[in-house]
Amino acid sequence: MPGDLHTHTTFSDGSLKADCLPRLAARAGLSHLAISDHDSMHSVRYGYANSLREGVRLIPATELTAFDFERRRRVHLLCYWPDENCPDLIAHCELMAKRRNAVCTQSAKELEALYPQFKLEDARAFAQDGGVLYKSTLMKVLCDYGLADGIYNETYRQLFGSKGGKVLHDPEYQTVDQVLEVIRRARGVAVFAHPSVYDSMELVTQLARAGKIDGVEIEHPRNRPEDKQALYQLARECDLIVTGGSDFHGRNSRTPRALGMCQCGDDQIRRIEAVARQRKG
Repeated sequence: MPGDLHTHTTFSDGSLKADCLPRLAARAGLSHLAISDHDSMHSVRYGYANSLREGVRLIPATELTAFDFERRRRVHLLCYWPDENCPDLIAHCELMAKRRNAVCTQSAKELEALYPQFKLEDARAFAQDGGVLYKSTLMKVLCDYGLADGIYNETYRQLFGSKGGKVLHDPEYQTVDQVLEVIRRARGVAVFAHPSVYDSMELVTQLARAGKIDGVEIEHPRNRPEDKQALYQLARECDLIVTGGSDFHGRNSRTPRALGMCQCGDDQIRRIEAVARQRKG
């Protein structure tokens, strides 16, 4: 049976706790699940500590954030089966936590000035599982207090929109090569996530042909059909692992995405595991 290899929980910006996801995966008929929270050791450690839940096998994972400075856009790299005690991976996650908390704290202080009922301490209470504030965390407080029209609707666009959001502050990111080196040192399997989302077709092609990534996520809700066709061709050309995942965030999503709506086949899961075993000796 297939797996969903891209999901998020309250360890980062998802709405459900990690323990809920294996149950949903089992109900969807999946055999494998990767909880891949953003720049998080929590999801990696959860995967190792809960290798089998609800009859579903968990793949330890995290989704690491980088920045393509040449093209001025973010990049997400899925990392499967990394060493959970890798100092470089731990340092990366701690660095991104510090940077995210700094910018979201600044945004929260500005929200306090706009909305007297909003308080930073309330947002921090929602971030206890992962210890990191996200824009969705701040929006949850606004929604619960009747001050917003949803997590990612018009209020979000006014406050955090990429063009002129009133309280938008983005963290600094590491380069793509720096993050790929972190994955290498962690002996993880590097998969380029959803190339269509940040218009990264040129970059993913460049990395694949240079042998810098192990795979590419093709079955994803936001990958464009024409890009998926090109990515399958690229995967054949470069012998890439082909993965799929829903990018599940629970209710923290602009459009509904059920866990399991995009999947990764058994053969590709076996390839991921084979590469991980080889790297770990």
